[in-house]
Amino acid sequence: MSARILSLHIYPVKSCAGIDLTESPIDRAGLAHDRRWMVVDAAGQFMTQRQWPAMALIRTALTADALRLSAPGMADLDIALDGSGLHGDALTVGVWADTTTARRESEAAAQWLTQFLQTPCGLLKVDAAARRDAKPDWVSRWVDAHPDLADAFVGEHCFGFADGFPLLIANQASLDDLNARLQAKGADAVPMDRFRPNIVVEGEWEAFEEDHTAMISAAGVRMAFVKPCTRCSIPDIDQRTAKQYEEPGRTLAGYRNLDIGVVFGQNAILDAPAGARLKVGDAVEIELDF
Repeated sequence: MSARILSLHIYPVKSCAGIDLTESPIDRAGLAHDRRWMVVDAAGQFMTQRQWPAMALIRTALTADALRLSAPGMADLDIALDGSGLHGDALTVGVWADTTTARRESEAAAQWLTQFLQTPCGLLKVDAAARRDAKPDWVSRWVDAHPDLADAFVGEHCFGFADGFPLLIANQASLDDLNARLQAKGADAVPMDRFRPNIVVEGEWEAFEEDHTAMISAAGVRMAFVKPCTRCSIPDIDQRTAKQYEEPGRTLAGYRNLDIGVVFGQNAILDAPAGARLKVGDAVEIELDF
């Protein structure tokens, strides 16, 4: 099969706007800086666009030494990448059924987010010592089903505040299929950013053939497809306006409702050599599961 990386994306703050990249360092934790920060409410519960669609309007950018946040009506806020703004002891925080450790960013960050989202909240960063591993039941299931490939994926797959795995990978042909169905019923096509993937692949990969793919490789990085990504209401939120609609969720549910839920994209673990980097345009090798 002939395929390539069409686009790369990171989302430094969980559930806030992403950054489109031309290349990125990558290790077993995923793309550099992906979901390393998380907004929490006054009770310490993580916040997402599911309840706070306006989070889509919080734009992120990386400078040489800072994560920059911007939002309508707000002055830009820089968060030091070196952790110099962190304070207090490490906290135990929940991300769905998992727990991990994190540290609080500055009070200025908390005030900035509180002002924009109009609710008391703060900003956490993954603690340097955090060890949150990818879902072991799904990883074990994949390893047992692929003994010829499993050696590369032995060991931990620790990552940040993503829902459950280091990477989310999407197939452009699958989005094209969904958009054709939307347009056939008179609905607008949607961009890939509705699904918030890290890596988008295009080429000789048919729509939803990722369901039957064991692994892909690019630039020496191997990525095992351990679990289809179940979708919530976030794909119905326009990432540019924060307005919520009924599509594409309604159409997707009509033909992509599997036993674990409505799915689009694949969650992956990875094996990457030291110093690995992925670039837009990198050739992708696809290993099917049959």
